[in-house]
Amino acid sequence: MKGKIILALILLAGAGVYAYLTGAKRDDTGTIVEAGQLDPFSLQVGDCFNDPSELGDAPDATPEVSSLAAMPCAEPHDNEVYAVFDMDIPTYDSDEGMFNQAFDACQQRFDTFVGVSYEESEFDILALYPTQQSWQQDDREVVCAVFAMSGEQLVGSVAGTAR
Repeated sequence: MKGKIILALILLAGAGVYAYLTGAKRDDTGTIVEAGQLDPFSLQVGDCFNDPSELGDAPDATPEVSSLAAMPCAEPHDNEVYAVFDMDIPTYDSDEGMFNQAFDACQQRFDTFVGVSYEESEFDILALYPTQQSWQQDDREVVCAVFAMSGEQLVGSVAGTAR
């Protein structure tokens, strides 16, 4: 029994060390200053990251995103987080319903960050939102990120650019 406990502790410690070594680093203000992997639940407004690989895996399903490649916004990146909030709805209707509600809520917050309405902008919205499975585990978080519709990577923040 003691051997199993020690093995479990070693495995947990190893996982913690791996996460520390490969994880994105933040400065005292919370700004990402070194690229690395980041848990989606750790995203903050102003964080920049590349598209999760899971987006390409399941075009007809809502993928579960477990890790994101985060980096300082001064480096080329696909997306910038502009809002993080919890959905204030009683039940999970469907994947399509959750997408629509999350996207609408992100769209309402778009112009405050970018400085121009969504309809007038050259940017689009990526919404990370609960899946039916994560909803059952009390996940209510929505992350709104902006990306260039041209497909080009962003460099620097788009906050207040009115583009």
